[in-house]
Amino acid sequence: MRFFIAVLGIICAATLAGAATMQTSQGQLKITKMASGLKEPWALAFLPGGGFLVTLRGGTLRYYADSDAPQSDFQNVRGVPKVRARGQGGLLDVVAARDFARTREIFLSFVKPGHGGGATAMAVARLSADGARLEKLRVIFEMSKFSGATKHYGSRVVEARDGTLFLTIGERGARDLAQDLTVHNGKVIRVNRDGTIPHDNPFADGGGAPEIWSYGHRNPQGAALDGRGNFWLVEHGAKGGDEINRPRKGRNYGWPVISYGTHYNGAKIGVGSASAGMEQPEYYWDPSIAPSGMMIYSGAMWPRWQGNFFVGSLKFDYISRLAFVGGTLKQVERLGSQETGRLRDVREAPDGSIWFLSVDKGALYRISRN
Repeated sequence: MRFFIAVLGIICAATLAGAATMQTSQGQLKITKMASGLKEPWALAFLPGGGFLVTLRGGTLRYYADSDAPQSDFQNVRGVPKVRARGQGGLLDVVAARDFARTREIFLSFVKPGHGGGATAMAVARLSADGARLEKLRVIFEMSKFSGATKHYGSRVVEARDGTLFLTIGERGARDLAQDLTVHNGKVIRVNRDGTIPHDNPFADGGGAPEIWSYGHRNPQGAALDGRGNFWLVEHGAKGGDEINRPRKGRNYGWPVISYGTHYNGAKIGVGSASAGMEQPEYYWDPSIAPSGMMIYSGAMWPRWQGNFFVGSLKFDYISRLAFVGGTLKQVERLGSQETGRLRDVREAPDGSIWFLSVDKGALYRISRN
């Protein structure tokens, strides 16, 4: 009898372990572990035709050939650029080009070593047909100023509808440089796919570094396009004041002159929360949630969530769902479960399911209909 009870207990535990769920405004949703054994995962990219890539901050790029099969086989991709994996730096974002099916090109952001420190950089490369290696890798952008600091790299890559590339860059802990238009610290930069400067960049004809699109940013670690092709980002504040912004051409987003947060010792930041010529955030969190990856949802699997923002929290272990209510962006739900520990990235899969990377769990999960 005891043996029967023990066996029954094991079966029940196994059943429960394989049936993770999340209670949401769309009902009970299913959570499936898609990959595990991930040390410091940072970003996820889906590949047209199936499969996906995951970056590990230490410098590894993993290729999984089957995005439908949980815990499918993977291989480490050869030919990844050398990175400076210290503090918050290393191999960071990965994005498949919109024309990947034809070109097999991907974009990577990483911390390039050199000059006694590191600098945020972006590269483009071709993924071989078998996913085993990167070919024809070339760095198309690197920061003008290397630093020994190991924080605030930013590093999200977004391909705009016109084919240009946005790259977010943190101020590397040198706050005042976010307002200095001669350097890339605390900026969003925009370049063509070959690394050249788009002619319509705000400072292409002078007045600042020609790659700069917007400035006054602290540490933007999430970025995405909405359904209309507008570019959005989410960035860390200090103590309070994490922000969602929609960076527009040549605009100043205030750091470190204005902020809704305070310094960690409680001191006031700059002149307060507003100043002439500086943009206000579309939304801010106080207390801080330590935002990471951001995705703006198409509505493919859950139509009621169309146009909603999904932002991972590194601090509170949930996904923040935001929506426009009466024309104002507001947090409307917190999506959490035992699996959502220290979220690093959130992405929408081709079928409309929502995937997230958990640093604490060292795993990649899929949220789908139950």
